[in-house]
Amino acid sequence: MFHHFVISLPTALRLTEASGGESISCGGGGRHALPVWMLAVLLFLSVQAAAQPVADSNWREEVRTAQLLRGGVEGEEPVLTLEGEERLLLVFDVLGAEVGSYRYRIAHCNSGWERDDLEPYEFLNGFEEGAIEGYASSFTTRVDYVHYYQYIPSGQSQFTASGNYVVTVFVDGSPDSILLTRRFCVTEQSLRAELTVASPYDGAAVGERREVDVALRPNDDYGGMTPAPSLNPAWLEVVAQQNGRTDNMRRLPFGGYEGGALCYRHRRENVFACGNTFRWFDISNIRTATYNVAKIEEYGGEWYATLKPLADRSNGNFIAEQVLNGGMKVNVWDRTNKQTEADYVWVYFLLPMRYPFLNGSVHVVGELTNWRLDDGSRMEYRPDLKAYTLRLRLKQGYYAYQLLFLPVGGEEGETKALEGDHFEAPNNYRAYVYYRSPNDRYDRLVAVGRVRQ
Repeated sequence: MFHHFVISLPTALRLTEASGGESISCGGGGRHALPVWMLAVLLFLSVQAAAQPVADSNWREEVRTAQLLRGGVEGEEPVLTLEGEERLLLVFDVLGAEVGSYRYRIAHCNSGWERDDLEPYEFLNGFEEGAIEGYASSFTTRVDYVHYYQYIPSGQSQFTASGNYVVTVFVDGSPDSILLTRRFCVTEQSLRAELTVASPYDGAAVGERREVDVALRPNDDYGGMTPAPSLNPAWLEVVAQQNGRTDNMRRLPFGGYEGGALCYRHRRENVFACGNTFRWFDISNIRTATYNVAKIEEYGGEWYATLKPLADRSNGNFIAEQVLNGGMKVNVWDRTNKQTEADYVWVYFLLPMRYPFLNGSVHVVGELTNWRLDDGSRMEYRPDLKAYTLRLRLKQGYYAYQLLFLPVGGEEGETKALEGDHFEAPNNYRAYVYYRSPNDRYDRLVAVGRVRQ
């Protein structure tokens, strides 16, 4: 409710200091006294506005190809198990030849991805902040960049609390100069989350939608450091996700008990539009155009790849292909070290359409755009070309994506407008189960369940 309040916390503090505990004057055409109580309200609202959900974001134009890889393996979701031995590998590139000095900081979040008030010693046995120690400069590439890498957590550190986390990378000595933020999870697996995919409970549009049901049961094999959670629906929160999308994540309502399990099913929140098989292209080889690439050109010392014109698939049939569901893999066809020898390429997307949409925007969505429905993924309509276009600067490799239509004023993208919805589409679904009893100070992540249709 406070998201659109414009005064910042530093501004409110300066106003309070300037008031001397009485009232202050505002600039402009006249002088208007603000009483102390109003300043207190402004300060409270500014603090509330600061509690915004964090997202996977690159905060600088020169930051590219940032990934959190479980065990250092591409395609593995950034989810660790509490008391497990695996770590996450944070990798990213900064364009330019100069080596920078960067640090990272880990913070704990609530189930809504807002930073909570846990102190570092309450969620980590070790240091929550450290220097980015690994780096290597690009080699024999047209575009200079420095590749950075860091294991999370570092050294002998270990997470001691489950839940949602965010790692922030910033310039050493300037904590407010942020490069990127990436989200990850640590789960206890103290409950079992069993997912099933079925036809929609309401029987409508069964060829276009699928229902994702979740059953929660005790995990008899659990013997972790935290007490096993109670199967009390008032203390549990179940969030469902389709592929890597964040725009259509939703909280599932409790649906009842069955066979000793808590069931979350047969509600409209459980039903997802299926979409289509993801589109994809491969720019691993920049010597010649390959899969779904129309041409590769060099101009001004940089590479440019034009993809084959995209088709409106809304009225077409289901396309059966084995592709990554919106993921990406860095790869270079004729080199040995893909992290430092893969070049950067300007990739052009072209979606021919006689007329533009007047009631919404078109977005290229996948890991290549951080799954965001923002200006970075939005295609621009060109009347001279009678087409939507987008240009992205991507590292050589393999990329999968889909086209989403975002209605004006909406927050959730739609697949039906350009991809079509087909029940056969191979989607990945996950359920994140959070628990918070009256005795808990934070939202525990007690289970992560998965199913692939």
